[in-house]
Amino acid sequence: MLTSFIEVSKESDFPIQNLPYGAYRTESGDIHLCSAIGEYIIDLFVLDEVEFFGGPNLKGKGVFLDSSLNYFMSLGRPAWKEARETLQKLLEKSNPRLKDDEQLRQKVLKEQDSVEMVMPVQIGDFTDFYSSEQHARNVGAMFRDPENALLPNWKHLPVGYHGRASSVVISGTKVHRPKGQILPEGADAPVFEESKLVDFELEVGFLTGPGNELGQPIDVDKAEEHIFGLVLVNDWSARDIQKWEYQPLGPFLAKNWATSISPWIVTLDALEPFRTEAPAQNPKPLSYLDQKNRTTFDIELEVFIKTEKLSTPYEICRTNYKHLYWTMAQQLAHHTITGCNIKPGDLYGSGTISGSEEGSYGSMLELSWKGTKKLKLPSGEVRSFLEDGDEIIMKAFSKNDELRIGFGEVRGKMIY
Repeated sequence: MLTSFIEVSKESDFPIQNLPYGAYRTESGDIHLCSAIGEYIIDLFVLDEVEFFGGPNLKGKGVFLDSSLNYFMSLGRPAWKEARETLQKLLEKSNPRLKDDEQLRQKVLKEQDSVEMVMPVQIGDFTDFYSSEQHARNVGAMFRDPENALLPNWKHLPVGYHGRASSVVISGTKVHRPKGQILPEGADAPVFEESKLVDFELEVGFLTGPGNELGQPIDVDKAEEHIFGLVLVNDWSARDIQKWEYQPLGPFLAKNWATSISPWIVTLDALEPFRTEAPAQNPKPLSYLDQKNRTTFDIELEVFIKTEKLSTPYEICRTNYKHLYWTMAQQLAHHTITGCNIKPGDLYGSGTISGSEEGSYGSMLELSWKGTKKLKLPSGEVRSFLEDGDEIIMKAFSKNDELRIGFGEVRGKMIY
């Protein structure tokens, strides 16, 4: 186990084994790429300026002198691995280079609480999948036949749709209550008004690095070579707008108004100790989706609500990423099987992640069972869907007896 010269709490999301990637705004207003360790951010711009990254895949390229990670992401796994190992060596407790250079250390290390995190990636395209079997069954049972909750295609392909990249926002960004066409219960014609059924959706997303040429699918067993890392995602939803608009082409305005992501991108290398077997699939997928050594990651997920009357956030959901029926490799292979080309910085959401118990449902739609149940809060308030002033806080981490790798959190407050 590597140990850093920087003291890191055992409960921290950011030990030396993690080193996620992000970006922050400096005091002068510039955007610098960064990593994280313990309670500090690591300014990668400053390290690149002094030519710290001198390995064969990074030397002279100035990958961290940019204001986004896209160029670095495009270089692929050898460059990612080199950067990670270089940072770990710098931070290791026996290495004096940064540890004993007070002037450089003050430039490189800054307290996380003192900086403003910003979007670290120029997101080109956003695709959202629908890969949690329990969530799909819950929604199918609510709106269709509980005995036939899954549509016939669901276990044959990773269902998905193309979302809106321009409204993907960083954690902490306030989100407004959208307006749109809504069909009142029992009415024959829609009205135009604000959504009354605003919801969160607990998701984990991945960001791609090297792309593929138009017309050249990505092989399912090589798909992870194209995946830079994972982020925590809240894909906000307006259920009443969606109910009226979604047939026949699926979500549109109900989903295009806001998607919040965590500021830190956690790499697959950091999550490797938590790789685990993925759920069995029946029927067997078609050959292009038949992944050898099919695995996923054991990532605990939590959702909290903070209302204006609650003094502290209250947990309303706890589930796990490992329950997803379709893996990220299968999602990416399916996305490109037509020859669709992907690019560095594209974002792919997992779809709402729900477990088998009520306390593991990843949306208010399920927690309130389409509004028929009231979620009781310690403040005495009740919720079926989100009200103005409500803040949703999502957290994610992988943990064993020796190690914790976390994502930080993604926050979003509902405003009118």
